[in-house]
This record gives sequence, C-alpha cells and structure tokens, in this order.
Amino acid sequence: MNKTTFVKKLFFVLCFFVLILNQNLKAQIAIGAPNIGFSQACANSSFNSYNVTFVFTPEAGLSPTNQFKIELSDADGSFASPTVVYTSTAGAITTSPATLNFALPTDTAGESYRLRIKSTAPAATSSGSSTFAAYYKIQDTPFSINNLISTASYCAGGNYLLTIDNPGTGLNDSPLNYPSLTFKWYRETGPTTSVFVADGESLSVNTPGTYFVETDYGTCTSDSFSNRVTVSESTTGSTSTIVSSLGNPFCPSGGPTTLTTTSGNSYQWFLDGEAISGATNQTLDTVLSGTYSVSIDLGSCSTTASIVLESELFTSSINVDEITSMELGETLYIEVTTTAENPEFQWYYNNVLISGAVGNTYDATEFGSYQVIINQTTGCIVSDDFLFEIEAPIDPFPSVADIPNVISPNGDGINDTWVIPNAYVSGSNTEVIIMDSYGKVSLKTTDYQNNWPIDELNFKSVNPVYYYVITTSDNKTKKGSITIVK
Repeated sequence: MNKTTFVKKLFFVLCFFVLILNQNLKAQIAIGAPNIGFSQACANSSFNSYNVTFVFTPEAGLSPTNQFKIELSDADGSFASPTVVYTSTAGAITTSPATLNFALPTDTAGESYRLRIKSTAPAATSSGSSTFAAYYKIQDTPFSINNLISTASYCAGGNYLLTIDNPGTGLNDSPLNYPSLTFKWYRETGPTTSVFVADGESLSVNTPGTYFVETDYGTCTSDSFSNRVTVSESTTGSTSTIVSSLGNPFCPSGGPTTLTTTSGNSYQWFLDGEAISGATNQTLDTVLSGTYSVSIDLGSCSTTASIVLESELFTSSINVDEITSMELGETLYIEVTTTAENPEFQWYYNNVLISGAVGNTYDATEFGSYQVIINQTTGCIVSDDFLFEIEAPIDPFPSVADIPNVISPNGDGINDTWVIPNAYVSGSNTEVIIMDSYGKVSLKTTDYQNNWPIDELNFKSVNPVYYYVITTSDNKTKKGSITIVK
C-alpha cells in the first residue's frame, strides 16, 4: 500500500468518527423540572384541565420523531409505576419553553402527587415537580343519610347507627355507587366548626351531637356531603322533636307537608289528642293545622314529640247568606272581608266572569247564582271562595183555598211545609194544634207561620199520618189529617 492510499483511508476513518461523535452530541437534551403553577388539582366531570410548563435544551437536540410525555406519580409521589396522562404528537413541540395540557385519571385521590416530563427521541427524563394534592371528584353532589331525617334518639346506654343511603331518596346520588370512594364522619362543635370522628360508610353514635359525613376528597373542597342528623340520648318519658318539611307555618298550596320525627321501632301519631288511624310510620303527610304528637318506641325506652302546626291560609267572610232574597228592582250590596295579603277578587254571575268587578264589594241587581274568589298574591299563594244565590222573596203567607192533607218536607222548596189559608195563620188569633198518631202534640200555637214542620221529623213508619185541630176565634173548628211523604 503506497503512502497516498493510506493517508486517504485514515482521513475517511477520522471523518466517520467525527460524524458519529457529532450525531451523539446532537442526540442529547436536558429537560428542566416541570412548573405546575397550582398547589392542588380538584377535578370533576365539569372541569378536568391543567397546564404544565417546562424547558429543555438544546432545541436542536430533538429528533423529528420526538414525543413529549407527562407522567403522574402515585399518591405518595413515587414514579415506580407512573401513569402517562399526556403524549404529544411526534414532532409537534420544537421550541422551549413548552406548555402541555393534561387531565387527571378518574381514580386520582391523594395529597402528594408529582409530575415529570419525558422525551422519546432522544430519551430524556426531567426531575419531579413539587408535590400537590389531586382528586377526581367522581361524586360531587349532596347525598342523604338515614333517609334525610334530621333527628334521632337512642336509649341511655345504647347507640344509634348512622348510614349512607343507597341509592338514597329522590334524586339522591349515593356515593356508595362508586366503590373507590372513602368517607369521613364529623360531629359539629359550633355553627361553622366540626371535629373528625371516624372513617367508614356508617357510624355508631353513643354521644349526643349533630353528625354528618363527607366523601374523602382530602384538602379539595366539594359538595359531596350529607344532611345533618342531631342525635340525642333518651329515657322513658323524655321528649323529642317533629320537623315539618314545608316549615311551620306551612303553605298548603305546595301540597301536604311531611311531619318527621326521630327514628324508632314503632310509632303512633295523634291530632289534637286523638289517635290517627293507620298513622304508625316515622312520617305523616298532612294539610291540616292542629297539635300533632307522636309516641315513639325506641326499644328499651320510649319518647314523645309534638308540634303545633299552622298553615298560611287566610280567613274571609261575606255579608250575605248562601241563599239571599231581594225585591225586584232593588240592589243588594255584597262585601267580602279577608285577611289575605294583597288579595285579588274575581266575581262571577251564573258562572260567567263579571268584567270590571275586581274589588271586595259588588252591587248585585239580578237574581241568580254568584261566586266570588279571593286570591292571596303574596307569600303563600292560596285561594278561597263563596257561592251564594239571590232569589225573589218567598211569600210566607200565600193565598191558598184549601187546607192540604199531604206535605213532602224533603228540602226541594216545593210543598216542604204545611201551608194553610190566611184565615188561620198569624194575625187571625186562630189556634192550631198538630198531633202524631199517638196523640203527642207536635205543634200548638195561636200565631201559625206556615212553617210546620219546623224541625226534621223523626219517624220509623212509612208516610206517617199527623192530625190537626184548627179553632178560630169564634170557636169554629176544623179537623183533619196530614200525611208526610218523603
């Protein structure tokens, strides 16, 4: 081999090694620790988007096929088995600094998570970020315990069990439907303070107090909490409480209010001291005002509770009777008095709305059927109404020729009373005596008003017969019978 050939080969070998060295140097990058910009990540179905920013150098060190990944540690900050929460598109990120967006996995729950950044071409890994709390709140709405009761009791020396409802009541989204969740129980120590009691899905209480439970989302605030239950210790003869679901006073236009008492083994409800038939549950639905009480069997002891329930109904009165008369051509003044707040009035004549009649008074000039409706428009929206008839006056002493021997006192307004000729009625000084078939006097008067029978007749036989004796002032007498037909 001549000297020229050797030199050429040596030159090519040196060039090859320089090229390889340059490529190796180009294939190395450094990635700085990610800057997360938040101290906790509290995600739910409505929000789950977080940014992380990092730097790397040199920019020229990236391969066109490189991808950046965000890795999430476990809840203790360890990257022994990290979770990839984001992977960029190959070659998408070429400049530093870079910002990536990621979402938390739905099983995230802990106080000491960290993030780190990895590249694929070339392979490089950053150090971990600062620690942060992270929770995905898979259930983030209020839920119920013990079917939403507000009070409970246990006998002295015993206990009461509080449990999360599953599936709960109404629209209750029970957190027990999500097996990964855990819970913490608290007892209130003030209007806005509480103390941790225990973990778990239930709590056995043997200390009086107000208790509630929250889904354990650590330092993340959430709406996943229960109703409060005030638990008391009872002895036989002690008293408990009753709660009205619509408040007290309550508005009956919202439907029945539900009365709920403390939980027990059995119940009996009373209204104004009288037992309510069939009212043997923990709750009672009612639309009536009154004094309600309940006796509660707690097992080794019993207790009672009571409430004076009031409705927000108003009272009204009207200055006419259900059937009122007036003379033809007269005007009848009608007035409604009411305790309704901001009342509105609607007047009807023969079921037709009277245009312009919107006050509490009305001047009626026609015979017929009337109705006035009173609407309370402030607070509890309820209504009341009055129905009445205006008729021509009835002549109590019509001109009749004969003494009738049949009447039908059935309230239909036709032949209801024994109407006799005017020669024998009030003002004629005529004595009228009516007796039953046994001779017992039903009526004796010298001022007959054509109104017998004044009271309802009680009889067992069909179409009983009564007897009359009419004696005029000049001692003329008429006798006969009256058959009662129902």
